[in-house]
Amino acid sequence: MANRKSIFFILFLISFAGLANAQDILPFREIPPAAKVYTSGTLMGRMSDGLGFRFYWATQGLTEENLEFGAGEESRTIGETIDHIYTLVLMFTNAVMEQPTTFPIENNELSFEEKRAKVLSFIQTSSALLKMSNDEDFERYNLVSQSVNGSGQKMPFWNGLNGPLEDALWHIGQVVTLRRMAGNPINPKVDFMNGVVNN
Repeated sequence: MANRKSIFFILFLISFAGLANAQDILPFREIPPAAKVYTSGTLMGRMSDGLGFRFYWATQGLTEENLEFGAGEESRTIGETIDHIYTLVLMFTNAVMEQPTTFPIENNELSFEEKRAKVLSFIQTSSALLKMSNDEDFERYNLVSQSVNGSGQKMPFWNGLNGPLEDALWHIGQVVTLRRMAGNPINPKVDFMNGVVNN
């Protein structure tokens, strides 16, 4: 547990340091090397890495004009979809950090670049913690949501998988589709199978 807390503290500091200059090199431009063994923790960590890689490239190079684009009057814009992804990733990461998520989530004061950097930092944190996790740890990774007045709910980690994690992947795909419709498709050199960018 001490080692786990130390790594969490280091990642916590990195996440805030990264916000000082959101244009710095961000994680998940490529997928980190795979673990040498298959465990519940390394499998979940790898899924988080895939999420980070897809979010990185789905949002790389978006313009302010792109962020305002939507498929219709009643659909979310790209910017609104990214805000929703922010919430979903925060919920999942908080579960892994054994912390509640308090609603409403306020991020309106953040720029797009800052939101993007924070989402990638959240995913990096959850990935690192998951890769160190054993089967028993997952019993503690409850999805806890609460409002400012104290009401809320608690669900097991299973719900974090079919809920916010899969939902985030779903919406990242929407961002990819919307930006293509807006005339700014993702980099065609991105190799999602191998987690790299081809020359």
